[in-house]
Amino acid sequence: MSSGPIRRAVVVVSLFSLITRLIVYSSSTITQHFPNLKKWGVSNGYLPVIGNKSLNSQCQICAVVTSSSHLLGTRLGLEIDNSECIIRMNDAPTLGYEVDIGSKTTLRVVAHSSVYRVLRKPQEFLTKTATIIFWGPPEKMQRNSKGSLLGLIQKASSTFPNISAFIISPSKMKNFDELFRRETGKDREKSHSWLSTGWFTMVIAVELCEKVHVYGMVPPNYCSRKHAPHKRAYHYYEPKGPDECTTYIQNERSRRGNHHRFITEKLVFARWATLYNITFSHPQWFQEQ
Repeated sequence: MSSGPIRRAVVVVSLFSLITRLIVYSSSTITQHFPNLKKWGVSNGYLPVIGNKSLNSQCQICAVVTSSSHLLGTRLGLEIDNSECIIRMNDAPTLGYEVDIGSKTTLRVVAHSSVYRVLRKPQEFLTKTATIIFWGPPEKMQRNSKGSLLGLIQKASSTFPNISAFIISPSKMKNFDELFRRETGKDREKSHSWLSTGWFTMVIAVELCEKVHVYGMVPPNYCSRKHAPHKRAYHYYEPKGPDECTTYIQNERSRRGNHHRFITEKLVFARWATLYNITFSHPQWFQEQ
């Protein structure tokens, strides 16, 4: 055989090997990029504050109610309250806002930075909620200038035995960090990012619910459209608080100190929509993009 055919054969084999490796790499990347959150399971990583309760609730349809002022004037309260399970965040109140955001709460996800605000209003948050999941870095949960946050949560759980209170375990917290890295390509700590309560809430909702309807969350491109959106308060219960888009953009662009990457997180949620049966309304996603 002449050298020409041999060279061509070598080239063909090399190309085939390269293409095969690219396909395998591509497939592996997709698998890592989209870990199946349904397989995480809720039996591990959520530790009962007192007793030996387990977080094993499963819901067909869940309403995730954000704290956005987009919900004001929507009169969605009855629709939200008719949902099988209703998930709220931090210290977002229902009292006085029932017409727009409903009055029922099945699950509340609370950041370490919001623990005091929640515990200061037990009639609002501890008597009207079936389950609360508290999240925070282990060092934040265990140590605090005013005492252990975990100790305060345990005391509140003993006082209000009607609620089932859980904290996210240290290993599960690392899972949330790793998920952010896999979905965004950015290491949370190296990119000076704090995960938001919305990030934890969306993951938990996907774990617990077959279908998720998110109320009030704006799509990732909302604040960058040609026609500037009207100024809206970041929280519906703080009408004189910071502007929503200003907060999102400042956090996304800042590189000094740690900040939430709200827009980056929403880009991930957009990808999850079809994977995990998530819909967004008020404003709607996709149709408006």
